[in-house]
Amino acid sequence: MEIIKVNNYEEMSKTAAEYIIRKVRQFPEATFGLATGSTPVGTYKRLIEDHRENGTSYKKVATFNLDEYIGLSGENPQSYRYFMDSQLFNHLDIRKENTFVPSGSAEDLAGECRNYESKLKNHGGIDLQILGIGNNGHIGFNEPGTSFLSKTHIVDLADSTIKANARFFNTIEEVPTQAITMGIATIMQSREILLLASGEAKADAIGQLLGNGVNEQFPASVLRNHPNVKVIADKAALSASKVRV
Repeated sequence: MEIIKVNNYEEMSKTAAEYIIRKVRQFPEATFGLATGSTPVGTYKRLIEDHRENGTSYKKVATFNLDEYIGLSGENPQSYRYFMDSQLFNHLDIRKENTFVPSGSAEDLAGECRNYESKLKNHGGIDLQILGIGNNGHIGFNEPGTSFLSKTHIVDLADSTIKANARFFNTIEEVPTQAITMGIATIMQSREILLLASGEAKADAIGQLLGNGVNEQFPASVLRNHPNVKVIADKAALSASKVRV
């Protein structure tokens, strides 16, 4: 696991975007795993700026998002499909049919999970997976206790996750309590993983990721078993880590 220390959120976003842009230019048909939430927003903004200013093309790129809320259609402003369209896809030359997000409104949710795995397999798997990390160590929506062998599945969100996501909704009662998420085994099949972390709120999680062993009660710890993980974290996020960077 390689740790890339940066000063702040802006530098984290810049460093991550430059890394992704190099990948796109080197491998125009790459498949990326993408995350939502506040952490990657700055990175996505820089991808858009580069596309507009330098013409980096995403026409042959495919993307698979980590997760989606159950019960929200893609037209709902709080859905992750809507988030990805508005924050990234609508501003690139990427083909929408090559951008995959699980359907949280599918009639057969178990079937949707199986179909998502099939689509991933048909695209040859993920070349570079972008991850954030939850305060409780979740990656995607894989909460503590999730099996490391899990594939794309339905998950009940932890109370801490619901509270953390309530800032995006009018009331906490509006926050969905379930989601579809790539499983931990699915994430670990990615050829390369880029984990982004910024701010003091992520310090304990990063400290535990870097300092403790591998345990299903802290899902992100499984990344220590992956052969190609880079963590881009700012000083605040690394403030509780005992690992010298």
